[in-house]
Amino acid sequence: MFKRILIANRGEIACRIIKTARRMGIETVAVYSEADRNALHVEMADEAVLIGPPPAAESYLLIDRIVDACRKTGAEAVHPGYGFLSEREAFPKALADAGIVFIGPNPGAIAAMGDKIESKKAAAKAKVSTVPGFLGVIEDDRHAVRIADEIGYPVMIKASAGGGGKGMRIAHSTGEVAEGFNLAKAEAKASFGDDRVFIEKFIVNPRHIEIQVLGDKHGNVIYLGERECSIQRRNQKVIEEAPSPLLDEATRRAMGEQAVALAKAVNYDSAGTVEFVAGQDKSFYFLEMNTRLQVEHPVTELITGIDLVEQMIRVAAGEKLKLAQNDITLSGWAVESRVYAEDPFRNFLPSIGRLVKYRPPQEISADGITVRNDTGVYEGGEISIYYDPMIAKLVTHAPSRAAAIEAQSQALDAFYVDGIRHNIPFLSALMSHPRWREGNLSTGFIAEEFPHGFSGRVPEGETARRIAAVAAAIDHVFGERKRRISGQMIGRPVTREQRRAVWLDRDEIGLDVVRNDAGAIVVRFVEADGMLSQPHQLASSWTPGMPVWHGTLDGVPLAVQVRPMANGIRLAHQGIEVTVNVYTETEAAAARLMPVNTAADTGKKLLCPMPGLVISIAVTEGQEVKAGEALAVVEAMKMQNVLRAERDGTVKKIHTAPGATLAVDALILEFA
Repeated sequence: MFKRILIANRGEIACRIIKTARRMGIETVAVYSEADRNALHVEMADEAVLIGPPPAAESYLLIDRIVDACRKTGAEAVHPGYGFLSEREAFPKALADAGIVFIGPNPGAIAAMGDKIESKKAAAKAKVSTVPGFLGVIEDDRHAVRIADEIGYPVMIKASAGGGGKGMRIAHSTGEVAEGFNLAKAEAKASFGDDRVFIEKFIVNPRHIEIQVLGDKHGNVIYLGERECSIQRRNQKVIEEAPSPLLDEATRRAMGEQAVALAKAVNYDSAGTVEFVAGQDKSFYFLEMNTRLQVEHPVTELITGIDLVEQMIRVAAGEKLKLAQNDITLSGWAVESRVYAEDPFRNFLPSIGRLVKYRPPQEISADGITVRNDTGVYEGGEISIYYDPMIAKLVTHAPSRAAAIEAQSQALDAFYVDGIRHNIPFLSALMSHPRWREGNLSTGFIAEEFPHGFSGRVPEGETARRIAAVAAAIDHVFGERKRRISGQMIGRPVTREQRRAVWLDRDEIGLDVVRNDAGAIVVRFVEADGMLSQPHQLASSWTPGMPVWHGTLDGVPLAVQVRPMANGIRLAHQGIEVTVNVYTETEAAAARLMPVNTAADTGKKLLCPMPGLVISIAVTEGQEVKAGEALAVVEAMKMQNVLRAERDGTVKKIHTAPGATLAVDALILEFA
């Protein structure tokens, strides 16, 4: 077994590999760019080596820097994680030339399957069902249009060396093919150093299901069940689960055996993933093979009890698999949410800055419930513009799908992040979505259920009452503290019920609140007829300053995020973020007379929606534009974002130029 390995990656995956290596008694070496000097993976590793400036093309993607770091530190093997160099055939070859072991598949398997075009050719040769498409060299956008016309719309334009949703576009028309082709090539070049793309038929209403395979260097290959990754946005996975609610045992076996046959055909000898697009009728087609560890591998680990990183290390060291196919059993259900530094209320645009507060839910494994948080950040750390915006992967496991979803929902409610915008409200809303809970999924789920973007859930019904009850309990605790400070209450609770008007934004809920002799706070809601509801008890040890209210409402566990603000609090729960004011009857009467403030109109300005690099300006001063026309392209966190006109107008003045680095809300141009 290896004594020391180097991790050629960063962030959460580097930290996750270090944890397994540490458990196995293996020393670790981290590499880092200047932007990652204070990163968590650098702190966790036994040794760390600086490999270059912040851009990945000048640090993490330079093979010679990695090889040199191995020589300096005596690392015997390298784990590539995912992304960066993990699927570059040249990387394991360069390591082998230097006498260093690659913890991943052999170069031949990477060449055959890591390249998306070559993998489809190999699958077709092995008589695996594949999606119709064009795998040859596409000369230009006109050639791309001709191909798409022949295949039939819609089509998928996809980077050959791609992954993680980068370099991928869906086109429904000739115009979208031309634009999507050029954008996909640019993203592919920036992210992978390879601008080749291919085009294939896009299956309508599909599901994305993948099979985890594991092979050794002695010809043994097994599959470890499937993962469903149908909840995607912009072709990037958002939520994954294992197993899939679609598959039955016969379909699972058929997909698994096909994945194993394909892996054996290319002598695959590590952990890898064979991805399929599946129809709602359980038909399936080969998409691609990822010759690396997947981002979503934790859900497979939790339902199988197998540490995939450990298996990769053991296989790379020459060990035979100790597991046969008959040894693999799937237990329970696992759900993973990807927590990103992006603003769901502004079309998921990237957010960078300092993590002023970072308080993930407690990792536990008790009473049949597991909560696991794979992360590469810490409170006080920076989210950089240079890399993927992932903050963490929150994973829950339980005996059933419903229980795993409920555990995930509660864990997201307890996941507190301040300083940057993040997608936790969106993830929380998804966990409460009836269609998601039913398992009625497709890759179009988010586009179909949120056609106009995400604006947050509206508090209504029992959810609104739940938030109002917690708000009243928080206000009551504040009141008790004030009375202790003023000397009005010396260790005695107020036993008389107090009438309160709780405003969720401007929606009013009336209730009575009091703390009973047992120490619980009791609320009774004012019904439409003026009568009071049955009492509801809230128990919590929350005190002012705690970022999350943890407790129970009528015995049911509950977590609500609390952010103090002027004359009120802001609460977040299950995808709802709402400003809450708790008034006495006198205060409420005055508040009802106050005018409502309206936001200023910025319709005549194009503001940069996220920090980023201006790639191009598509208009000139004096030019007339129509709603929907492209105005500029801004790149952030390896994604190119097209900014479009929201209405017809004339460009009055352009305030920036290609190559400029802009802050959020920086002025790009003005309309007349």
